[in-house]
Amino acid sequence: MPFNFVPLIFAAIIIIFLVLLLSFIPVALWISALAAGVRVSIFTLVGMRLRRVIPGRIVNPLIKAHKAGLPVGINQLESHYLAGGNVDRVVNALIAAQRANIDLTFERCAAIDLAGRDVLEAVQMSVNPKVIETPFISGVALDGIEVKAKARITVRANIDRLVGGAGEETIIARVGEGIVSTIGGSRDHKAVLENPDLISQTVLKKGLDAGTAFEILSIDIADVDIGKNIGAILQTDQAEADKKIAQAKAEERRAMAVATEQEMVARVQEMRAKVVEAESQVPLALADALKSGNLGVMDYMNYKNIMADTDMRQSISKATDVNNDQDKK
Repeated sequence: MPFNFVPLIFAAIIIIFLVLLLSFIPVALWISALAAGVRVSIFTLVGMRLRRVIPGRIVNPLIKAHKAGLPVGINQLESHYLAGGNVDRVVNALIAAQRANIDLTFERCAAIDLAGRDVLEAVQMSVNPKVIETPFISGVALDGIEVKAKARITVRANIDRLVGGAGEETIIARVGEGIVSTIGGSRDHKAVLENPDLISQTVLKKGLDAGTAFEILSIDIADVDIGKNIGAILQTDQAEADKKIAQAKAEERRAMAVATEQEMVARVQEMRAKVVEAESQVPLALADALKSGNLGVMDYMNYKNIMADTDMRQSISKATDVNNDQDKK
């Protein structure tokens, strides 16, 4: 008798259909919600699949919120998920706020989460304040000595200002500005070393947490160190700059003196050229005088004798000067 494969094929098709149906409809999740007392219909879960929402990301936080007694609906959680929020973190933050008696609504919690802040960490920080440690901040006292101070800032999250409030960087920058101004207003570095709490008291009075997402509880100076003598360094640099300026001015005067000297040498040479030019006119004048009869032959001979006598006297004088110099040596 031939074996009939039709029932087997039909059973296989039914099994495949059931597997696909169960993979599309999270029946196990529906049963878990039903066991926890949360009413979620199968059609709602199918609608989540069609809206490309992972049902587990909605139903599990909903069960958690229901067990904690939070009045949160499935539509609120799904809309927050579709907006790009973290549903599980929002529910955990609401539960933590309820346990700590902090007034926090779902709308504000969702807004804080969508703003990019960790709302659960903010709630935990409201209960357990956080300590922010600043790096060494340098300030210069009135006596020119550099003072370095490190502060520890105890802050608590301000839930009402988490949306639009400044972060930790602003707190550190404002505290650093206050430390620098306080050190700069001190008469000398010893006053800062004697009373480091003066810095924290002065900074706290300025209300540095205005417009931030935190509330400053205390500012404690953890360490104070002495740095460089900035005043002496500035005076040294100024003296070096003045020295270079004076050297430049002296070099300028020397260059002007050299230029003046060279100018005088050129003028001397010019005068000598004029003397030589004038002397060249003497023979011509003598010739004209002889031709015109204003100068006789004897007069010319007397002139030559006088010139020769003068040259002889100059030669004797030079020889005498040389002998005297050799005797002195």
